[in-house]
Amino acid sequence: MSVSSTHIDQFLEMLSAERGAAANTLAAYQRDLDDFLGVAKARGRDALSAGPDDITSYLEAMAKRGLAASSRARKLSALRQFFRFLYAEGLRSDDPAASIESPKPGRPLPKILSIDDVDDLLKKAESRVARARGARRLKALRLHCLMEILYASGLRVSELVSLPRMAMAKGERVIMVRGKGGRERLVPLTKKACSAYFNYAQALTNAGGAEAQSKWLFPSRASQGYLTRQRFTQELKELARDAGLDARRVSPHVLRHAFASHLLERGADLKSVQQLLGHADISTTQIYTHVLEERLRALVHHHHPLAGGGKG
Repeated sequence: MSVSSTHIDQFLEMLSAERGAAANTLAAYQRDLDDFLGVAKARGRDALSAGPDDITSYLEAMAKRGLAASSRARKLSALRQFFRFLYAEGLRSDDPAASIESPKPGRPLPKILSIDDVDDLLKKAESRVARARGARRLKALRLHCLMEILYASGLRVSELVSLPRMAMAKGERVIMVRGKGGRERLVPLTKKACSAYFNYAQALTNAGGAEAQSKWLFPSRASQGYLTRQRFTQELKELARDAGLDARRVSPHVLRHAFASHLLERGADLKSVQQLLGHADISTTQIYTHVLEERLRALVHHHHPLAGGGKG
């Protein structure tokens, strides 16, 4: 048995006896430590001679293999505890893992629907209006209105469902939105969104009843008086299934992402998109430029004749 293996056994025994670590936990530590020390051995190092450079090189190699930041952070945690144990036991005079920073998880790129996907959703919502009769027609008009405004404006779902009845005056093509922190902004709408807005608002007025008198554009019997985010999400996912899309990929937030990404694809500047989305900091908006970079990278990889991913 090697010196490193002996030290790992001592460490695992401590975890079991003093901390009551479960068998699965001990097995995970065993794998991570064996993996690192196997790499260290190839560099002529063991548990007592490995240094910070060995740990850093190991983590960088794991990153190049595509190991997620969270998995690399778990491996580093195991190494930290192991070397801290060796130092506490007087087996080492230093702790080589003490100064190593944890890998930072990259910000996940938002899920994006293609322009064709969104077009399918809007067409399906519009066709529902054409087919619906009676009370169902008002509901269909409401969903079509929600969809058109959301994709035309990129509103947060909380901003959308809580729009006041008079968010847009007749003849205007902008709505006043109160966003996070009470900040107000003007958001322009497309002709189709305006048409959907006025068709629904008129049908709501003609329907009569308590909801017709509500100050909210999308009134409901919910405690807050307007459509809940959860209910809209449910209706949107039902629409996605009807349109032949994977409902797991579709949500109000994903449509907000689509609005921003599609604008940037067509040449909109980042500052304008930031203002439309109501982001206080442009760094929040910059995530969409990463989405475009990923798409361009994939495009080159799959279609450029010298990239190795093309058809030749």
